[in-house]
Amino acid sequence: MPPAHPLTPLDEARLAEALVLAEQAIGVCDPNPRVGCLVGRPDGTMLGRGATQAAGEAHAEVMALRDAAARGADLRGATAWVTLEPCAHHGRTPPCCEALIAAGITRVVVATLDPFPEVNGQGVDRLRAAGVEVVLAEPQSEVAIAARELNIGFFSRVLRRRPWLRMKIAASLDGRTALANGSSQWITGPSARADGHAWRKRASATLTGIGTVLEDDPRLDVREVATARQPQRVIVDSRLQTPPAARILQPPGSVWIYAGDAGRSTGDDAAAHAYATRRAALEATGAVDIRFLAEAGGGSTGKVDLAAMLDDLAARAVNELHVEAGHRLNASLLRAGLIDELLVYLAPSLIGLGREMAAFGPIADLGEALQFRFVEVVQIGEDLRIRARPPGRESF
Repeated sequence: MPPAHPLTPLDEARLAEALVLAEQAIGVCDPNPRVGCLVGRPDGTMLGRGATQAAGEAHAEVMALRDAAARGADLRGATAWVTLEPCAHHGRTPPCCEALIAAGITRVVVATLDPFPEVNGQGVDRLRAAGVEVVLAEPQSEVAIAARELNIGFFSRVLRRRPWLRMKIAASLDGRTALANGSSQWITGPSARADGHAWRKRASATLTGIGTVLEDDPRLDVREVATARQPQRVIVDSRLQTPPAARILQPPGSVWIYAGDAGRSTGDDAAAHAYATRRAALEATGAVDIRFLAEAGGGSTGKVDLAAMLDDLAARAVNELHVEAGHRLNASLLRAGLIDELLVYLAPSLIGLGREMAAFGPIADLGEALQFRFVEVVQIGEDLRIRARPPGRESF
């Protein structure tokens, strides 16, 4: 790993600005990481700025160089501040290192290394080989941690080969997500609901279960905030019960459905025929991509292998997976230890009898309780937003 160096006050300020700029790439650049870049002079003069564009289009460094060129700036001897190590390989775009070198940049300040194997440390090495001074922030510095946090899904997919799985729950103070009759609109207020859509926007994909599809008929898209792209929608549907007219199947884009073996291999001819009919009806919509990932030894239950599903989603370039499901799928994901983060909105109300957050069933001892650590508690309108992560999974 290239050695880190202390940052100057100007470096820290510019990287902080670049991180804010990088947030403009949320909902735009997926599956690429969100990156911001500033170019300027040591005296503080700003020359250009840029954020990563859609996949296959310009990266942040190139956007900043273009911005500077449009202003007629001379970049010889200038500094670039970038939130993620510049790439050194040919992907869908040319290497950013070469663009910085060609522009005459003589100093580059980097918040954190890129974990991608074709980049990791190589961008820094390429710049230094060309005579460019490279300053790398300390890995545990505030700016480095913030840079990794901004791209926590990208780091998760590259380093763990799994998406960062964030489970969103809206509940009353006594932990109820719906009334006993299933009614849940609306437990939280409009500000919390809009905030929830902002978190959907961050995700590569949004996921729900068949129970929620049948009961609530959700769209699972981003509506309350502006976005350049909609996240990929995903359904866990072991028996292919999704109605062809379900709102989640409406354009734009297709829906990925993960199914088990239920109805395919039970030996029941009538059940198999009904299953084939449902599958044909779904495929006739032209809106679905069905994959079969049954749990090993699942027998006739045909439940989806959730861990294998996450592996498959990572292979399909899903960085952040935003889950909005019912108490049964929530429980399955939690029991399997697959949740990386809880995103809980608590309303200042008490419901009493109703649906719980997750259908665990009783535990015999408090030592068996699933443990989390709070990473954020903030008021959103009249509600609270709580973010919590399992111990040891707070960051990369």
